[in-house]
Parts: sequence; C-alpha cells; structure tokens
Amino acid sequence: MFTSQTSSFQESIDVDERDADFDNEEIAGYSQKIQQINSYYAIYYYQNTSLTLLDASLPPEAEPELRSYISRRLSKGALLGGMGNIATVELSIPEQAVGCYCCLLEQEKSPEQPEADGNGWVVCLLGGSEKGLNLFRIELDKYVQGLQGCLTPEMQNLETEVRPYLIRWYEESVLHIHRVVQLLQANVGYLLHAALSHKLVEVTGADEKTKADVARFIKAASLQGIVQEDTTTASLCKALSEDTHTSLIIDCSSSPPTLSNEVSNRFCDDWIQAFLNAAERFNPFLLRQILENFKLKAIQDMNNLKRFIRQAEMSHYALFRCCLFLQSCGNGDVLLQNARAEHSSLPEACGIINVLEEFLGEHTQGTLY
Repeated sequence: MFTSQTSSFQESIDVDERDADFDNEEIAGYSQKIQQINSYYAIYYYQNTSLTLLDASLPPEAEPELRSYISRRLSKGALLGGMGNIATVELSIPEQAVGCYCCLLEQEKSPEQPEADGNGWVVCLLGGSEKGLNLFRIELDKYVQGLQGCLTPEMQNLETEVRPYLIRWYEESVLHIHRVVQLLQANVGYLLHAALSHKLVEVTGADEKTKADVARFIKAASLQGIVQEDTTTASLCKALSEDTHTSLIIDCSSSPPTLSNEVSNRFCDDWIQAFLNAAERFNPFLLRQILENFKLKAIQDMNNLKRFIRQAEMSHYALFRCCLFLQSCGNGDVLLQNARAEHSSLPEACGIINVLEEFLGEHTQGTLY
C-alpha cells in the first residue's frame, strides 16, 4: 500500500547520487575538498550610475569583468536596494563560471545630502554555483545586511572592519551546517528530531560560534511557520519545550560531545548517513540540499496525515489506513504532535488523533515510531 511512499523517501535521501536540483557535473564538482572551493568578494561604491571599486579578492583580470557585469545589471534596474540577486557569471578565474550573489545597499537618505539619493554600495559574493548559492539566500541576505551600519563613502574602516567581514562570508554563511554535522556525527539525528518537534536545545561547554551554528541548523531544519497553531496551543507547546527535563542538552566540554534527553525516531535516523556522506566529502551545498529534502519529506508526510485524518472522520477504513501510514513513515510522534497543534480547535479531528496516539502507544512498546 505504501510502496510509492517508500520509493519517494529513498529518492529524497539519495540526493547525493541523483538530485533534481544538481546535475552530475555539479555534484562531481561539489565532491572536491573544501580547500579547493574558492570564494571571492568585491565591494563597489555606486554613485550617479558609476561604480568605484573599493576592495576585491578577485584576480586583477577578473575584477573589470565583474564590474562590467554589475554595470549592465544596474542599467537594467535588475539590482534593487536591499534585495540580493544570484546569477552565474563567467570570469577569468580558475572556475571560469561561478555563482555570484549581488546586493545593492543604498546609502541612507539625508536632507543635508539630497544628491546622495540612489547612491550606495554593491556587495558581491562569489563561490560555488548559482544553484548552490540559492540554497543559502536567506543567510547571504542577512550577512550582507550586517554591513549596512559600518559602510561610509570614505570607507576609513575598510581594513579594520569591512574587509575582514567580507573575507569571512563563506565560512559564516555557508559552512555552519557542515560544522554542526561534523561536530555531532551520527548524533545529528537527535538534532533533526528536536528541530521537527520544536524541542528546546541547550548547548553547553562551547564557544558562542558553535552555539550559533547549532541554533541556525535548528532553524534551517525546523518546520516553524509551516504548521498552523492557535495562540493557546502555541503557548502550551512553548511551555513544554522549555521544560529542562525535556530539553536536548549538547555538552561540548568533551570530545565528542555528550547528549542528554536525546530522542529520535526511525525517520530521522534514516537520514543520518546521507548527512554524514555529504559532510565527509566537504560538500556544504549538497549538505544543504539534503536538509531541504529532509524538510520536504516531513512536510509531504504531514500533508498526507492531514488528508487521512479528514477521511478518517467519515470512514473506519481510512482510520485504519492512517494507522498503517503512521507505522510505516517512522515519524509518527512528530506528525501527531504537529497535527494536534494544527487541529486543536477541531474536536472531531482531535478525537481521531487521540485514537492514533493510543494505537501507536500500543504497537511501539518502547520502539521508535
């Protein structure tokens, strides 16, 4: 009955072998060691339709080519203030074609300097491919916006603030997921489960960067904002998640880290090897694609469960199918938790969920859902 679902799941975790978003040539390129993946940056001051180079890490012959490309984009109105644009550019660099993120940061308007209206800085971050950078669009937008407060036309802080910040863009915006998988190794399944189940995660014995990496991993893996919750249910879930007895604790004072209150299930465990394979190959772009596929599969299963619940309100056979689905998907605990939050105002649906929880409780006997 669930053969097609199993096939779909296998396709999801096999992204490193045959992925819809990455062709074979790109996957082969991403299999290189991280030391072989070059990243570049450039920053320009934009004034009265002209571009002035402020700093760049590109080879001298490549920078004028990038400047020409940006000028064309600006003349077509393709760069809007504060909105990142990602494309493929061909430059005189070893990679020849490379992904390029460009963002126009507009200079703050001032009554004292009306002539500055429309002026600003164009920040370019280059590395990997267009498809790869698109997976990190949110992170890149946030990172570039972090420059806004320290940019001035004179750029007196170029060497002390701006340049060091731009040099770190790849490490800070792309590699955080890779660092977390490298840190936790096979224990990453517990973090995936915590992200799906809105469980509070506490990191101890680690520096602020590691704590931030884990927090960003959880945010990237969670379904927050996708599941509809009413205010009462959301507050209850928040209170439960903040219970220190249920929080996942990651103690980094030892190597490897030790975990407490860890919980996982078969669904999350099945993805562990795909994450480890990509991390071992120093493949941050493919690693992010696997994480997106993980979320997509969880969302698909959640939508299937909602459909089964609606059908089960009118059919005992549909209720039976719903039970079989929850057993086969391996993610029953998470799906039911989210379904309860979303259907909290629907008594009939809550009744069905109660029956499903009792069924799973009777048939798991301490095993993972």
